[in-house]
Amino acid sequence: MKISILLPVYNEFLTLPLVLQRVLDAPLPAGCEKEVVIVDDGSTDGTTETLYQYKESQTVLVHHSVVNFGKGAALRIGMAKATGDIMLVQDGDLEYDPHDYVKILEPLVRGEADVVYGSRFMAGVKGMKLANWAANKILTLTANVLFRAGITDEATAYKAFRREVLEAMDLKCMRFEFCPEVTAKVRRLGYRIHEVPVSYNPRGILEGKKIRWQDGVEAMTTLLRYRMAPLSSFARRQAPVRAKVAQNGV
Repeated sequence: MKISILLPVYNEFLTLPLVLQRVLDAPLPAGCEKEVVIVDDGSTDGTTETLYQYKESQTVLVHHSVVNFGKGAALRIGMAKATGDIMLVQDGDLEYDPHDYVKILEPLVRGEADVVYGSRFMAGVKGMKLANWAANKILTLTANVLFRAGITDEATAYKAFRREVLEAMDLKCMRFEFCPEVTAKVRRLGYRIHEVPVSYNPRGILEGKKIRWQDGVEAMTTLLRYRMAPLSSFARRQAPVRAKVAQNGV
């Protein structure tokens, strides 16, 4: 089974070499092989030049976007280029630990889950700013109320999917609204989200953190929009929608 690690990066020159080394060294469940798909989203700080060393790699595939489109757009590009049976999102900073891959991927590899989120709150997150903590809690509560998601961390970066789940939906995200959009559409399509605890090392704006309060407003708007949108507007025709959608009432 092939695992595609989707790595969107924008101006991560300082942390990218270490992150990539950790990603390449990280263990996978038995019987799995690794593919790393890096989408350089118009970086201007030396990230692009850093990635040149992987142009002949058999494991790492690099795509360079000419301008900065946003994380959501970069992830959609990565999904289109990935060849894996399972896709896992990895940020280009040091907030998340790739050594958590095994616990995230095992439910998917064993066929026990179609979607897995790595929850920072199940493990007892420390060091997160109060404003970020509150925003995460509000978005998670909203997802649980609107979609019966039953999750503890809607905005986690660690999200993993069986390929057919992503192929079942038509994603439109450009920036950080990837998380609420995919959460809403996964649930509207009837897939249950399985959670596992992951470690987390929060960073601040001065360390390169790019998300802002406006992105929280956009995330809330996205959840509300896809609660109201007809299923036919984002479910791809060639992918069957699960019968349990009606049973779940989402």
